[in-house]
Amino acid sequence: MAIHENRIAFDQTCFHPGGGGQPPDEGIVTWQNGESFEIISIQADADDILWHIGREHVQSNRVGEKAKLAVNKTRRLALMRYHTVLHVLNTITLRDYNGWITGVQIDEGYSRIDFKLENFTPALAVELEEKVNAVLQQDYTLKAYYISEEEFHQRPDLLRTLDAKPPIAHGRVRVVEIEGFDAQACGGTHVHSTREVGRFSIYRTDNKGRNNKRFYVRLNDL
Repeated sequence: MAIHENRIAFDQTCFHPGGGGQPPDEGIVTWQNGESFEIISIQADADDILWHIGREHVQSNRVGEKAKLAVNKTRRLALMRYHTVLHVLNTITLRDYNGWITGVQIDEGYSRIDFKLENFTPALAVELEEKVNAVLQQDYTLKAYYISEEEFHQRPDLLRTLDAKPPIAHGRVRVVEIEGFDAQACGGTHVHSTREVGRFSIYRTDNKGRNNKRFYVRLNDL
């Protein structure tokens, strides 16, 4: 454990630092004497050390003390559901309409994703909703694994973004696979099955430049 003002680094953590449009986890650290510390963000430094950031400074004499870490489960589950449905959406958009991701932002109550997409019509949004929900109703299992950097460079099918490339850490790239449907490079968190996502809708679209379309998406409450 290390402490610097309002930041703590633990030898182990269940918190996700975010990335690729997914925000970092929030939660609570409880010390062995019962006192608690609210975590409002996670940041990785240049050495890949994850710093858990709180609202207040932490006493440096807590170094070496046992602590229990608890992620905000409700928030994490919402982010997992949205991240999963965006995988389904981006796969169908690329496969059927040659739409590449140009930006994404995941949140608890809604998410937005941008595509380079030519010849957009409102009817296309309706088609996407129907196709995505058809996939979600299937009980596709999700799994994550790592492949070598060399293999990744031989797998252009794992890419979904037009410009940004997935991070390569220690010579490996993480892949998230929806078994029987899709696999793509991704470092985020996801549910275990597409049935856990719920029902999907596109409730708004915006033009964000020539041939660049932004979709605002929402999931129903489970």
